[in-house]
Amino acid sequence: QVQLVESGGGLVQPGGSLRVSCAASGFTFSNHAMNWVRQAPGKGLEWVASINSGGGSTYYADSVKGRFTISRDNVENTLYLQMNSLKPEDAAVYYCAKELYISRWIRGYDYWGQGTQVTVSS
Repeated sequence: QVQLVESGGGLVQPGGSLRVSCAASGFTFSNHAMNWVRQAPGKGLEWVASINSGGGSTYYADSVKGRFTISRDNVENTLYLQMNSLKPEDAAVYYCAKELYISRWIRGYDYWGQGTQVTVSS
C-alpha cells in the first residue's frame, strides 16, 4: 500500500528556516512526480511546489518562489521541502502528495500524507 509520512514540522520564528520531509513507500518513488501542498487555518488547499521524477525540474508557487526549495532522494525514497525566510503566512499543515498525471497541462494528486504542522511565530 502507498504510504506518505511527513515529518520535521515545528515552531520557527519569522525569518527562520525549517526542512520538512516525506518518507514514501508502497510504490516506485523514482518513477513519479511529487508535490507539496499546504493548508493554513481557515483556508483551502494551496499548491506549494512540485518536482519531476528524476529531480531535475522543479516548480513553485509565486508565494514561495525564491524562499523554498523542493528536492528528493530517490535512493532513500524521500521528498524534502527546505523553507527559508519563513513568514507568518507560511504557517500551515504541509502535505506531500503523489502526482496523478491527467494530461500535459492538467495534474492532480492520488495519494496524500497525514501532514506536518509548521508554525511561524515570534
